[in-house]
Amino acid sequence: MTTDLTRVYLPATLAQLAVLRESGELPPPTEVHAVTPSLREWYAEGDEEELEYVAFTRAAQGALRLLRNDDKTPRRRVVLSADLPGAQVKMHGLDLGSSLVEVSGRIALRTVAAIHVDGHDAESDVSAAVDVVERAEAGDADAQFTVDGAEDHELEWYDPSELDQLVN
Repeated sequence: MTTDLTRVYLPATLAQLAVLRESGELPPPTEVHAVTPSLREWYAEGDEEELEYVAFTRAAQGALRLLRNDDKTPRRRVVLSADLPGAQVKMHGLDLGSSLVEVSGRIALRTVAAIHVDGHDAESDVSAAVDVVERAEAGDADAQFTVDGAEDHELEWYDPSELDQLVN
């Protein structure tokens, strides 16, 4: 029997990666992004790869907000790409263009397809973006310029088997 899987993108931090390594799972997430029907309708000319990039980028922005609330973890964005059973992902009632979805239950390490992390060279730009991300979301152009500086850094790709190397 084949199970339909949905690729989701979860904002995270290096501290959360340590939890994932130790327990093999993360608590139910509060922010998750995916390619939704609403995102497809909003970005009708986008192909699948472009739509996935939009959802991924929004998750990276979510990682900035997580870092704002945790001043002890290194200032590096983390995005987990996970493949979850369709029944675990709720996609209705979305605003036009939204990539936000609801996920029920914990996120098991075995569902993680890839781990994306900023390199060390991004830390100063990410730190500056963390300080102004709320103002950028409220429409402050100068703050958005700072956030864009962090987004200029491509997140590095890691296989889930490399989790130990990322946390140490």
